[in-house]
Amino acid sequence: MRGVLTGFGVIAVVIGVGYLIGRRRYLGDNGREVLTKLAFHVATPALLFTTLAQADLSVVLSSRLLITALSTAAAAGVFVAVALVRRWDVGATTIGALCSSYVNAGNLGIPIAVYVLGDASLVAPVLLFQQIVVTPIALTVLDLSGSGEKRPVWQRVTTPLRNPVAASSLCGVMVAATGVTVPGPVLDPLILIGNMSVPAVLLAFGISLYGSALPGRGPDRRPVLLSAVLKSVGQPLVAWALGALVFGLHGAALLDVVVTSALPAAQNLYTYASRYRVAERLARESILLSTMLSVPGLVVVAAFLG
Repeated sequence: MRGVLTGFGVIAVVIGVGYLIGRRRYLGDNGREVLTKLAFHVATPALLFTTLAQADLSVVLSSRLLITALSTAAAAGVFVAVALVRRWDVGATTIGALCSSYVNAGNLGIPIAVYVLGDASLVAPVLLFQQIVVTPIALTVLDLSGSGEKRPVWQRVTTPLRNPVAASSLCGVMVAATGVTVPGPVLDPLILIGNMSVPAVLLAFGISLYGSALPGRGPDRRPVLLSAVLKSVGQPLVAWALGALVFGLHGAALLDVVVTSALPAAQNLYTYASRYRVAERLARESILLSTMLSVPGLVVVAAFLG
C-alpha cells in the first residue's frame, strides 16, 4: 500500500513542477518541445541502452513474460478492433493501442516493485518486452504512416534501426546477450545522460497539462475512455485470468503479474505522440486518466492478492 502511494507521490510532484513551469512560462514557448526532443533523441536512448545492457536476459523465458505479452496483445487488440470499426486513423489507433496496454514499468513500476513486491527486477520482463518488441513495432508503424511519400524497401525494413529509441534498445539487448562489458568511461556518461529521461518526460507532460481540459471531455473522448478502461481494468483482469487459471500462479507470483499489468500508461507515450505530432491530446488525456484510475486499482489489487 505504501509503495503504491509513494510511487504516485513522486510522479505527481514532478508533474506538478512541470505544470508550474508551464504556468509561469519559465522555459518560454518551446520548453515542452525541447524537453520532448531531449528525451526522445538523447536521454531515453541512453537510459534504455544502459538498462538493457546490464539486464538478465534469462527473464525473457519466464512465464511472467508470456503473460505480459498475452495481456498486452489482448488490450491493444480490443482497441485496434474498435478503431477499425470506428474508422480511426492509423496514427491515433497506434497511440491509443499503446495507451491501452503499454505500462509505466520504469519510473512508476520500479518504485512499486520495490515497495510492494520487494524486488525491482520483477518489472524486467515487462520492460524488456515493451522495449524489444512493442516499441520497435509501434514506432515503425508511426514512421511508415507519418509520411505519404513512397520510400525504398530498404528504408522500410531498416526503420527500427534508424529510430533512436528502438535502436538503443536493440543495442542494449545485443550487449547483454553477448556478455560484453561496457567500459566505465563509456557507460558512466550514458548513465548520467539517461538519468535525465524520466524527469524530462514528466516535466514535459506537466507543462502540457497547463491550459488543458479535464480528460475524457474533448473530441477524443471515446478513444480516451476506451484506452483508459482497457489499461486500468481490462489488462489486469486478463493478466489475473491467465496467471490464475492458465498458468496456475498464486500468492506472490500472481500478485507480481497483476500489479505490473495494473500500472497506468507510461508517460513516454506522450513523448512518442509529440515526436510524431499525432494524437497528442489522446495520449495526454489517456495517460492522465489511466494514472488516476490506477491508484484505486492498485490498492484493490494489493489488498485482495497481497
